[in-house]
Amino acid sequence: MVFSRMRLSETATFRGWLFILMGSVSFVGFLFAAVISKLLPLSANPIISAIQNDRYYCFLVPLTLPILVSAVYFHWLSMKMFKHA
Repeated sequence: MVFSRMRLSETATFRGWLFILMGSVSFVGFLFAAVISKLLPLSANPIISAIQNDRYYCFLVPLTLPILVSAVYFHWLSMKMFKHA
């Protein structure tokens, strides 16, 4: 029984670190696509050139944040109404 708890704890720790790593890689990738690539000189690499010339992803997350805030608010409000109904 103690062994199974220890194994479950190790699995949860591994998953936690995996999620942190995936989130960090996604953040750095978005930061490069949205900000850093626009500051670099033009590249001969077609993939980096396409990222530099893109005007969609640099606005995607900043314009998604107000929608996310309103969705979280309405979720909280609906849970409060459900709880006190």
